[in-house]
Amino acid sequence: MDLLAVFSPLLKMLWWLIPFLIFVQVLRSAWFKGWVGETLVKWVLHSQLPNDLYTTLHNITLTTPDGTTQIDHVVLSPFGIFVIETKHLQGWIFGGEKDAKWTQKIFKHVSTFQNPLRQNYKHTQTIEAMLGLDSTTVHSLVVFTGNGKFKKAMPDNVVYVSGCTPFIKGFQQNVFSRVEINTFIQTLQEGRLAPSISTHHQHVKNLNARRSIDNNNCPKGG
Repeated sequence: MDLLAVFSPLLKMLWWLIPFLIFVQVLRSAWFKGWVGETLVKWVLHSQLPNDLYTTLHNITLTTPDGTTQIDHVVLSPFGIFVIETKHLQGWIFGGEKDAKWTQKIFKHVSTFQNPLRQNYKHTQTIEAMLGLDSTTVHSLVVFTGNGKFKKAMPDNVVYVSGCTPFIKGFQQNVFSRVEINTFIQTLQEGRLAPSISTHHQHVKNLNARRSIDNNNCPKGG
């Protein structure tokens, strides 16, 4: 019996199954959810901030003394520079401003992740060093997308998507001239690594190397 002839009709009926399963896995991946969150925040920034006052840059990878750092969004304005970290989270979120780790709880599943405020602190330091600014004019902002909810009060500079532009518009004192802003934009554009797959892979490689060093230096039980 020719098995190919027997199963050929079935294979023709199911030809779409493999790409469909791959598509479902992509939709469920952390990478895709993160991309959706970043795209949403990007759209909100462009649609709700007047472009004559605010300039937004996205997916900026900058070199640092220990490798690279990747910043989701930077908003430049006469009222300051806003460095934005996007987090797409589900379930209940537990954590305080000074905690090293925050906790995510979805039903009975509990996991921990780095405090995004600490993560964004390095981003703001990198921006300050590159542009020669102090911390009074560079502001850290963490934006939650998804349906994650804080169990307790959120830190002042952690908001849901709906609070993103109100936070930025809350700063109304002029601290930069248009000439200075244009200089900052040019410096960031010239200093950033080209947004590409190879840049992303190199950044992930640097992150893994730093984590390996941190784990090796961590005291036993620490």
